[in-house]
Amino acid sequence: MKAVILDAASLGPDIDLAPIRDRVEVLEAYPQSTTAQSVERLAGAQVAIVNKVVLDAPTLEALPELKLICVLATGTNNLDMAAAERLGIAVRNVTAYGTASVAQHTLMLMLALANRLPLYQRDVATGRWGESAFFCLMDHGTLQLEGKHLVVVGQGVLGSKVAQLAAAFGMGVSFAARPGNEAGDRRRGLTELAPEADVITLHCPLTEATRHLVDAALLATMKPGALLVNCARGGIIDEVAALEALRQGRLGGLGVDVLPVEPPRDGHPLLDALAEPLNLIVTPHNAWITPEARQRVVTLTAENLRTWQTS
Repeated sequence: MKAVILDAASLGPDIDLAPIRDRVEVLEAYPQSTTAQSVERLAGAQVAIVNKVVLDAPTLEALPELKLICVLATGTNNLDMAAAERLGIAVRNVTAYGTASVAQHTLMLMLALANRLPLYQRDVATGRWGESAFFCLMDHGTLQLEGKHLVVVGQGVLGSKVAQLAAAFGMGVSFAARPGNEAGDRRRGLTELAPEADVITLHCPLTEATRHLVDAALLATMKPGALLVNCARGGIIDEVAALEALRQGRLGGLGVDVLPVEPPRDGHPLLDALAEPLNLIVTPHNAWITPEARQRVVTLTAENLRTWQTS
């Protein structure tokens, strides 16, 4: 059996591919590939292993020997899933590989925003601390997380881990009802919970039900000092509306690890806003990148190969 990894570099240079190599007869690994290059590189392969390379219907139709696509991630939005099903190509993704890593990153954003770290770091860098009349600066009111209300959207493994860590800080936690299925869910919906939230953190997939889940209307109902964190997918919040709320003081802090288009080669309003004195943090979709999490992607992919081979 021949397998081809189209974008091995997306896992980083320090990852051991041996668990995957042990499951196949031939493994070819390319650091990066385009959709246009995929047909040639996957020719004769039964297994495609891909992270973010787009495999559209024409590409899949040109690969009659392809039987399995292993996605080195949870999301499969880079694949034409309908075409894969029509062509009899199985798709296997990986889940829960970066739970500890992403939860840690989420708490980092929450803590940094709560303590107005972007604003105080700017003050220190511009010399304002040295000009202070006394020993500290306290121009930006901070938020003590103990006793505050965290609303989590997404009660999967990741959302539950974030809730566990937040509870260690003494926060009360509520899980919002599943977006798009509120009527069949006994939990309260985000619309109802948002006005009570001191922090909202998102850990749900991007679907039609969650696109712009946090929009201008919902932001208008939130406490002025509330924090918003998105380590899920870009587009779940209306980033432009959230930025405007932040600028106007109707949002206490905004932290995102994701943008609608990645990498943002054409820029994004949030990136431009980093030059402003705002309680804003943008990280480059790296919540998941601890070595342990990246190696676990390989381990889980090898397990997907094993179960597919034995099914």
